[in-house]
Amino acid sequence: MNYRSSLRPGLFAALGAAMLLTSCSTAGVDDRRTTDGRASHWEKDAGAPEASAFMKVTVPKSATEVKGAVQINPQEDIHLLSFVADEKTAVRIAEDLRPEKPLRTRNQAPPSPTELFGHLGLAEPESEKGVRWAGVCPPCVSDDRRSKVQWIQIHVLAPDAARTRVYLQAF
Repeated sequence: MNYRSSLRPGLFAALGAAMLLTSCSTAGVDDRRTTDGRASHWEKDAGAPEASAFMKVTVPKSATEVKGAVQINPQEDIHLLSFVADEKTAVRIAEDLRPEKPLRTRNQAPPSPTELFGHLGLAEPESEKGVRWAGVCPPCVSDDRRSKVQWIQIHVLAPDAARTRVYLQAF
């Protein structure tokens, strides 16, 4: 056996161990890397005001439990906004988005593998029974107020007659 062939098993073992260690290390649970090394992460100082400003949605003064976040992604950032209001206000906000179809009941779906609203401590709206949904492409409906928003969707869930949780997601 020559010197070169005796190095190969050790070299491959060291290389394999290094790859295993680097693949198992994470920069955080919310950090997802693309194949070219870019990562998704939650913007530390961005919350409801930043999400609201991007979506051009005014959070009602009477709203409670206002939460928001911005996930920075290699291609498109995701803006989340959620709050509790009365049913009439929730429907008015949905209508102001100018969707082609009004709010409609969405079939309950299993939780998404990508938990977005979970970052805010909320259940994913798609997994809630009785949630209503509408989505819109602002440029497609000539909504100049939201010209920088490619897609915005609203989920509305009324757990009781007095409260309605509004979930907004945009990119």
